[in-house]
Amino acid sequence: MVLEHPGVEGAVRDAELPDVSRYIHGYSEPEQERLSRMQRLVNEAELQALDLAGVRLILDVGAGLGQMSRVLARAAGPDARVVGVEREPRQIREAQRLSEAAGESHLVELREGSAESLPLAPAEWGSFDLAHARFLLEHVGDPLVVVKQMVAAVRPGGRIVLLDDDHDLLRIWPPLPAVEHAWEVYWRSYARLGTDPLVGRRFAALLHQAGAPAVRITSVFYGACAGTPLFGPVVDNLGGVMAGAADGLDEARLLPRDVMDAALRALDAWRLDPAATVWYSLPFAEGRKPVG
Repeated sequence: MVLEHPGVEGAVRDAELPDVSRYIHGYSEPEQERLSRMQRLVNEAELQALDLAGVRLILDVGAGLGQMSRVLARAAGPDARVVGVEREPRQIREAQRLSEAAGESHLVELREGSAESLPLAPAEWGSFDLAHARFLLEHVGDPLVVVKQMVAAVRPGGRIVLLDDDHDLLRIWPPLPAVEHAWEVYWRSYARLGTDPLVGRRFAALLHQAGAPAVRITSVFYGACAGTPLFGPVVDNLGGVMAGAADGLDEARLLPRDVMDAALRALDAWRLDPAATVWYSLPFAEGRKPVG
């Protein structure tokens, strides 16, 4: 079996691999809880990279649990309207539960639908000030189709904002070979789904091809070192991602479960090192739809 980078060299060549959902993490309760914690960690950092001045109509594509959708609504002000699109009913139900618990059900209109074919009324196309997608493009078969939909949804001069992963950017110090190996097997396994775990590095190209050239690229830092408040949550999230993928990797014969379990034990021991550091950045890009 040969695992290659999807979107770079090609896809996995093994006819015997199981047919699985393109959302590699699944929808279990522990995964929902991990997603919720991770979203809270990233929200404020991403918001600092956004300029919402003059933005009133926002489309959040791949809204997931709706937490960032609500952050966008609050930050844009009381006159803002946010439409969140999510394909998975389980995510929508949980998003509604969370928004109701927070007393914020009024902030976002959630719609079930596909990012590749947005559920917009004819009058809504070409009307949004901002189209936003986070942690979405790594899970779709053709990211360009999604970005083109986002460009079509915004008005002339409107903005398209993308934030996603480039999983090869993870660095751990002191080195932790067992974890680094398991992490690489995990992200390379995206190839069996035909998706791209390195999609963040392609943002400028995708925006250019979709007709909304990039006007800004940067990154949102998602790392921490021992002794800082974010270190525990960041390491917990890293371990949660790996643990959530363990059964699937074992079933696909990519990484035996006992090897993953050993890597997770090594991570737990490593986190006690006062020098322990996780370096990780989330690529961020903004494109603008031409006027005229």
